[in-house]
Amino acid sequence: MGFGRAKDRDADPDAKIHAVGAAIKWVPLQSETGLSAGLKYEYGRERVSGEDSTRVDALAGLATWAFEQGPRVHVNLGREWVRDDEDVNFWGVGLDLPLSEQLDFVVETFGAEHSGPDRQVGLRYTIAEGVKVSGAVGRGNDRNIANVGVAWEF
Repeated sequence: MGFGRAKDRDADPDAKIHAVGAAIKWVPLQSETGLSAGLKYEYGRERVSGEDSTRVDALAGLATWAFEQGPRVHVNLGREWVRDDEDVNFWGVGLDLPLSEQLDFVVETFGAEHSGPDRQVGLRYTIAEGVKVSGAVGRGNDRNIANVGVAWEF
């Protein structure tokens, strides 16, 4: 489940974007070390201040390489479909560095067609087997980014 907020810095008008969504991941190829791969479907609703909400669907291919020492490198490629707007391709590259048994430091860069890259850093904490919380902050495309998430794996 995800929540988001962004602010457009143009002088007229200032726009606020609110978003909420959910994602389902299917990872049939899983490995403690080496390659893991799968798919992720995301559904979301975005609302820009003063406008109706918009439905967003996305599908991404996921690949992760886990090293024996603990770090993991992630690569994502996908496509997003926005009702009544342009469909775009997107990408992401990330690195997870374990700080302890339950806590990871995360750094990532990601972007979409027709825009520059965004970058963010954050932490991911394992509460219990299969339940993780995360938070990250970053910057890109002349805006600040902050997000908080919860993941439940089963």
